[in-house]
Amino acid sequence: MTPEKLYEILQKYAQAKGIQLNRDKNLVFELIKGLLINEARYGYRSCPCRLASGNREKDSDIICPCVYSSDDIKEFGRCYCGLYVSNEYNEGKILETIVPERRKK
Repeated sequence: MTPEKLYEILQKYAQAKGIQLNRDKNLVFELIKGLLINEARYGYRSCPCRLASGNREKDSDIICPCVYSSDDIKEFGRCYCGLYVSNEYNEGKILETIVPERRKK
């Protein structure tokens, strides 16, 4: 799969969930490249900002979109890696802050 095709897929997913992809397309495409590398490496698209184990069951919580993304977007306006964001975040209405790691593994 090409980065451009995955971008289209993720864009449709975000729209269906009422969120957006980050307006910083350079960041988005770097994250997409990481997702594709992890898919080639592990067979699933684990978050490129977290260390995957290679065990799908153990990593099920960090397969993009991770289980933490919804709470992160609600609280901080973006997910941990910044791929998915709220509309307000993209409009600059939410100050950019570091999203703390929720994963306890």
